[in-house]
Amino acid sequence: MADEKAVVQEFKLDPDCELRFEVESKNEKVTLELKNGRAEVFGTALVRGKKYEFTAGAKVAVYTWQGCTVELVGKVTVSYVAKETPMGLYLNCHAAMERMREIAEKDDTTGPITMVVGPCDVGKSTLCRILLNYAVRMGRRPIFVDLDVGQGHIAIPGTVGALLVERPSNVVEGFSQQAPLVFHFGHKTPQANVTLYNLLVTRLAEVCSDRLQANKKAKASGIVINTCGWVKGDGYKLLTHAAQAFEVDAILVLDQERLYNELVRDMPDFVKVVFLPKSGGVVERSQAQRTESRDQSVREYFYGSRTPLYPHSFEVKWSEARLYKIGAPVLPASCMPLGMKAEDNLTKLVAVTPGPSLLHHLLSVSFADSPEDDVVQTNVAGFVCVTNVDVERQTFTVLSPQPRPLPNTMLLLSDIQFMDSH
Repeated sequence: MADEKAVVQEFKLDPDCELRFEVESKNEKVTLELKNGRAEVFGTALVRGKKYEFTAGAKVAVYTWQGCTVELVGKVTVSYVAKETPMGLYLNCHAAMERMREIAEKDDTTGPITMVVGPCDVGKSTLCRILLNYAVRMGRRPIFVDLDVGQGHIAIPGTVGALLVERPSNVVEGFSQQAPLVFHFGHKTPQANVTLYNLLVTRLAEVCSDRLQANKKAKASGIVINTCGWVKGDGYKLLTHAAQAFEVDAILVLDQERLYNELVRDMPDFVKVVFLPKSGGVVERSQAQRTESRDQSVREYFYGSRTPLYPHSFEVKWSEARLYKIGAPVLPASCMPLGMKAEDNLTKLVAVTPGPSLLHHLLSVSFADSPEDDVVQTNVAGFVCVTNVDVERQTFTVLSPQPRPLPNTMLLLSDIQFMDSH
């Protein structure tokens, strides 16, 4: 195989065009290089002559405002140049947000709080990335909030989180994950526990608001919020709840006119609702691809994506761990103590007895010291994955980003599983 010639493709792009390519096969690596001109990937400028390496699962769009030549080396599943792109409209959104930031800076008020909404697979997280990168390139320090528990762009799936963005995202790896603020939700869809999801969104909004007040630069820069693709029925209610909790100024609706019209109808007048087309490069993912992408996200948390990380494996005694899950099964009203509502159960800490059923589950390591603290609304230090359960010795083995001991023994059980194949 080694002596086979690598496939080399050169593309000359006119101004306002985009080269889109995908890498699907498992063992393929594709190198992208900007030969001349200027280009960017999701808002991050490419360095001329630098080789960027992409592996399986990568879906990349190289956009140029002025025209450029790029070279691809390796086998791509698909590659084509698109002349029609929505980038001009996305840039207009950035420009409008920038004007709001300038006013906020002058008046010492909060900059634009923008929420990106739309059904699954329309490019919401990509648009967030573009807007954040453009803001950072203007010297801003916006906060990125991710409410999409299905994919988990800030930590891992099953969490909501926020991140202060101080530099453009890495072309291959995305944003630097230094010191994110993360809350444990524990399911891959908000449907699994809507009450808990709303509680966490409200909590995250409060913390972000405090962070903005504490950091002048972030305050003027504002917040960009990514949401999940569940937009009908209760999903729509979650969006309106998030909009209220974060007190958003603008909602960018991708690719769904019905959702756009509903939001125009239901949002107060001061919230600007904008309809945007999705990029033609956005592809719908199958259930299998979503699962694979979730696994990939967890794998990168433990093993790194480009730069390899070396996680640790060690045993934890059952007697040392304090295991909980959030949310007890809902009891019928007739079984409830007087005056207690069914919702109260959905945000309750329930002790979990260790056993074989823990295998492959992810556990969040909480910063809370004891079950008496408000564990549900306390952020987490990180995650471990249970790779083995020894019932006789009453221990379980965890895969952990750092060596023993765990920073805390308050562990929250997640529904999300990961098979460690290393």
